[in-house]
Amino acid sequence: QVQLVESGGGLVQAGGSLRLSCAASGMISSMNIMGWYRQAPGKQRELVAAATSGGSTNYVDSVKGRFTISRGNAKNTVYLQMNSLKPEDTGVYYCNAVYDSLPARYLEVWGQGTLVTVSS
Repeated sequence: QVQLVESGGGLVQAGGSLRLSCAASGMISSMNIMGWYRQAPGKQRELVAAATSGGSTNYVDSVKGRFTISRGNAKNTVYLQMNSLKPEDTGVYYCNAVYDSLPARYLEVWGQGTLVTVSS
């Protein structure tokens, strides 16, 4: 069974930085997409950033220019560097992965979530 383990959340003042990490383990044939979602209090979960195995990335408009997603040298890891944090970035951040575990394809798994709190 594939698991995602996240780390790096915490409390930071507005304008500060945090780096989130996520590592996948288990029977993975290929890791197609890894990304980060967040859920603010009272709001729906939204995609923050995602990175494909081919190197493509995409970001929600509100974080463009401030957040950077990257895949680690260990291919089943992903990072989210968050700079110039704003109070509206507060929420629980979830790592997400879409992977193949042959013969099954395009399976999806979620991490347990890590809390990011940005104080004003």
